[in-house]
Amino acid sequence: MTLSRRKFLIQSTVLGCSAAASPLLTPVTLAAAPGDNRLVVIILRGAMDGLGVVRPSGDADYARYRPSLAADNDMQDLDGFFALNGALKGLMPLWHAKELSFVQAVSTPYRDKRSHFDGQDLLETGSDDASGAPKSGQTGWLNRALGLLPDARQETAFSVGTARMLLLDGAQPYSSWSPGADLEMSPQTEALLAGIYADDPLFASSAEMALDLSAKTESMAGGRAGNAKALAAFTAARLNEETRIASFSIGGWDTHNNQNRNLARALKQLSDAILALKSGLGANWQRTTIMAITEFGRTARENGSGGTDHGTGGAMVMAGGALNGGHVFGQWPGLGELDLYQNRDLEPTDDVRRYLGWALRDLFGMEASALGSTVFPGVDMGDNVGIIA
Repeated sequence: MTLSRRKFLIQSTVLGCSAAASPLLTPVTLAAAPGDNRLVVIILRGAMDGLGVVRPSGDADYARYRPSLAADNDMQDLDGFFALNGALKGLMPLWHAKELSFVQAVSTPYRDKRSHFDGQDLLETGSDDASGAPKSGQTGWLNRALGLLPDARQETAFSVGTARMLLLDGAQPYSSWSPGADLEMSPQTEALLAGIYADDPLFASSAEMALDLSAKTESMAGGRAGNAKALAAFTAARLNEETRIASFSIGGWDTHNNQNRNLARALKQLSDAILALKSGLGANWQRTTIMAITEFGRTARENGSGGTDHGTGGAMVMAGGALNGGHVFGQWPGLGELDLYQNRDLEPTDDVRRYLGWALRDLFGMEASALGSTVFPGVDMGDNVGIIA
């Protein structure tokens, strides 16, 4: 006797797990956003040091401010002025293929207080409140953007991970997946599940990916993902169906001490995630843009612990086949004493929200005027920044 998927779901209590509550085990209809383009937003929690990731080697002040950090010589030249941290050298083939770019000297409007909590809130809400003070009823900028998409439904957008994503909070529907105990099954149960879905490639693939993600992903604290590669692989699986927008977080960027080691560890997670997305997406990689953003940058000068402290201007990392790659975008302000913000930080010369806005416009056809008023209130969209091919 063949046990159908329908009968399995009806009798799922036998398995000791709530299969009907899992979006991976319940037959669902995904809704497509207009077109075939895909967007992945990765929140880098902890304030990534943009100067250490995209090093301004051509600026003599860098080595003067950072004598021990500059001793890391495994840098990969990008354009003769900027060099990429060696921990990301696995991404250099993407750079040469025009599938990797960066933006230097950008920030949100957040200034001076340099609190992770307020900075991340402002990054995810897209607010123009420079204080970053949380407000009741705040919604995420990506959720507001969904409101500009016709026919956006439950799984047009997907949030992956156990950390709450303020980025997607709001009135527009989205789906989420949190790895954890919901998919803890005995080997017998896993075998039964595999048999039931053996003739259904979509559900077999999703179930296998979910079980692998649950097994590999360690507990997350403060948004720190234990296995970004597994999260990215699961994300790619959803994007290969009808999901078009996805987001997840990678932690570990608060490098107050021993930065060369700790930053390399976080960058390895990011590199693994990007490469897993490329591998998992297959041909859909050519229609995908990844935007990795952080709450603020770090100080221009290293501290006495071989690290850097909370700063202002920072960098964005972008990848994907839809990208206008092979560029370091942004206006470089310089690191001279008079060029620094408050004589300590990289001076921001552009708004990170403007780059996000133009990506949404070019990928999904959203109106620039609506992006500047509804999605990112107060931002001056200006001319197209040209990050999408």
